Amino acid sequence: MNIANLALRIATGASLAASGVIHAYLYIHGYRDIPTVGPAFLLQGSVFCALAVLVLAGGPAWLRLVAVIGATGSLVAFALSRTVGLFGFSETGWQPAPYAAITVVAEVLTLLLVGTAALRQRPRASKDDLDVRDRSSSPGTPR
Repeated sequence: MNIANLALRIATGASLAASGVIHAYLYIHGYRDIPTVGPAFLLQGSVFCALAVLVLAGGPAWLRLVAVIGATGSLVAFALSRTVGLFGFSETGWQPAPYAAITVVAEVLTLLLVGTAALRQRPRASKDDLDVRDRSSSPGTPR
C-alpha cells in the first residue's frame, strides 16, 4: 500500500466517523424523541462509526460502496428534511448549527474520497498495451 492510498483510507474513515459521531450526539441530545427520525439517527451513527473503524482497519473494498450508499442516503434525507419533510419531520436551513453543516461536509467528503480511491484503483493501460491496440486496429492488419 502506498502513502496516497493510506491517506485516502484515513481521511475516509475520519469523514465517516465525524458524521457518525454527530448523528449519535444529536440522537442523545433530543433527536431520540422524534419518531422514526430518532432511531434513524441512532442507526446511522452506529453504522457510520462501525464503517469508519472497518475502513481504517483496511476492510474489504465493498465497504466503500456501503459508505457511498450511506452518505448519499444521508444527504438525500437532509435535503428532504429541509424541503418536503421526512416522516413528518422538517427543519430549516443549517439547524442544528454547526452539526448540520459539519455532517453535510463530512458526507460530501466521503463521496469525493471514495470516488478518488476508486479512480486510483482502476488499472491503467501501459504504453505497450496502447501500442498493441493501435497495431491491431490499423487497416490492413491481418486478424
